[in-house]
Amino acid sequence: MEKFAREHRRQFGQFEVLDFVDEDEIARVRTNLDVKNPTSIRWNAWEYGSEVAELRRLYEKGKTAQWNATSDIDWSIPLSDEEWIGVPDASLLANICKLMGKDEKTQKAAMFDEVAWLLSQLLHGEQGALQICGQLTNLCPTTDEKFYSASQVADEARHTEVFARLLSDKFGTIYPISPVAKTLLDALLTVDGYYMKTLGMQTLFEGFAMGLMDLLRTNLRHPLLLDVLKRVIVDEARHAAFGVLTMRRVVNEVGEEERYRMEDWSFSVLEALNANQNLAMLRQVGPKYGLDPDAVTHGMLAQPTWAEMNSMVFMHTVVPNLVRLGLISERTRTKWEKLGMLTDIRKAEQGPTPPDVD
Repeated sequence: MEKFAREHRRQFGQFEVLDFVDEDEIARVRTNLDVKNPTSIRWNAWEYGSEVAELRRLYEKGKTAQWNATSDIDWSIPLSDEEWIGVPDASLLANICKLMGKDEKTQKAAMFDEVAWLLSQLLHGEQGALQICGQLTNLCPTTDEKFYSASQVADEARHTEVFARLLSDKFGTIYPISPVAKTLLDALLTVDGYYMKTLGMQTLFEGFAMGLMDLLRTNLRHPLLLDVLKRVIVDEARHAAFGVLTMRRVVNEVGEEERYRMEDWSFSVLEALNANQNLAMLRQVGPKYGLDPDAVTHGMLAQPTWAEMNSMVFMHTVVPNLVRLGLISERTRTKWEKLGMLTDIRKAEQGPTPPDVD
């Protein structure tokens, strides 16, 4: 099974982590802005009526759910690192600072920086989604898929706009993209075929992002942050729904070998995100607070509740969707469980279907 960035892996006890440490190589990954990918163009065979009714309904819902990042958000609300912008116990950096005996002001600043880093990664992911959905508009075979992909391009442009403004104007910084995220987004940009791009972006990345954003929304308490996240999550739910609807049809039509390829690739993408274990964030922000990334990671992995905490983002949307699509099967289930991405198969099987699917 493929492992992304194999050369950057090392063992932490029984757990394999993915970690970029060479600054020159990190710079090369980030400055590689031209991704060569000769994209095919697929006409819709001159059929302009609706062929997939559930996708047309999703497109219609998207048209009525648009919002303006400039005028619909109250940008006058102040945001400062001198306040608790969220629940203190929910911040990894704030908790470690507290254990180290640092004062509350430092703990608040640490949480502020941690949230800024996470939102920065979401911002970069939105730019990736913007470009991939542009590819999908070219590649999708039906009018309904093309219409929906085009509408998602507008959504992703708005998300890129709102996160960029939030970070620049309110947090005062945009952290650079993590090399792991850049590596995976480049893989999605270059993977062949409309359904593999749909699997990678709408099912894997959008599903993972929904879990992360909902976790942030649960733990943050600043009104500006909550408003932005609430609006983006509503859009992301439609995007994930598009992935489920499209991949449901694809999985039912392909043979066993192709289904296994999609199953293995899904695991490889999410395994790489999981293997980073906050190391990119710790290397970027940790030194400001005197934190040792390796020591923090060892401590996290040693926690008796590690798997339960680790699985929260995965079990929110992306893993249940993959289970229901048949892209986590008995063949691969133990791999997900071993790495703390799947903790309760029954919950995954019965988990809520993303909004708008039904």
